[in-house]
Amino acid sequence: MRNKQNNELAVCGFATVKKLEKNNSDKIRRLYFTEEVAPLFGGLCKKIAARKGIYNKVDDPKELEKLSGTVHHQGVVAMIYMPQIIPLDSDITDNWIKNNENALLLDHIGNANNFGAIVRSAAFFGIKNIIIPEDETTSAITTSSYRIAEGGMEYVKIYSVRSIPRLLQVLKGRMIRIGTDLQARSRLSSDIKKLCNSKPAIIILGNEEHGISQEVRENCDELVIIPFGGMQSGKKESSVDSLNVAQAASIILYELVR
Repeated sequence: MRNKQNNELAVCGFATVKKLEKNNSDKIRRLYFTEEVAPLFGGLCKKIAARKGIYNKVDDPKELEKLSGTVHHQGVVAMIYMPQIIPLDSDITDNWIKNNENALLLDHIGNANNFGAIVRSAAFFGIKNIIIPEDETTSAITTSSYRIAEGGMEYVKIYSVRSIPRLLQVLKGRMIRIGTDLQARSRLSSDIKKLCNSKPAIIILGNEEHGISQEVRENCDELVIIPFGGMQSGKKESSVDSLNVAQAASIILYELVR
C-alpha cells in the first residue's frame, strides 16, 4: 500500500524484508512486526535504532494489514520511501551497449503480480534493466509487486520511457530487438541464441490480453514464440495456446542467458 501523504511504500513478506535488510537496510524508515517474528529482526532493529529510526512490535496482526493493505504480510512490514523510476536516456542505453547488458521491455503489463514475478525472474537470471511505459510508473511498483518479487526489486533497475516504438527505433542496429508474439514463425529455443551472439538484446513482452502492440511489433528485429507441446509433436492443436506473461518471461530469460 502506498502512503501518498508521506510518499512511502509498505514492503511486506518475510523473504522480501530480509532481502531489503541485506541489500538496502538504509531504505527502511519504519519497521513493524509481530512478536512471533521479532527474534528474526533483532539485527535490523539495531541498525534502525543507530540512525534514530522507528521500529515497533505490534500486538494485533490486523495493524500490519492496515499498513500494508494485505493479509499476506507474514508478520512484518517495512515502510520505505516510494522507489523512484528513472527516465531512460541515451547515456543509459549507451552504457548497456558498451557493457553488453541485456534489457527487458514491458509493453503495458497490466497486472502488478505479473510485474513482480517478472522482476523476480529477471533478478534470478541476472537481467538488471527493466523498462516500463511512463504512464505506468505510478502503478507498477506496489506492495503486491514488491512482495511477489521476493527481494528481486533490490537487484534490478526500473526505467520509464515515454514511447516504446520510438525507443526501439533509436536502438535499431545497436541492440537486438526481440518481441514475443503468438503469430511468430521463429521458435524461441532455436533462434534466440543465434540472434544474440554479437549484440545485447532487448526482449519485449506484451500485455496479458493483447500482447505487444502492432507498432511495437513493426519495430522488432525478430518475433519469437515459445513452442508448445503440439508444435513439438507436430500436432496442430493444443489445449492452451499461451503461457502467463510471467511464466513466459522466465523461459525466455533462461534461453537468453544459458
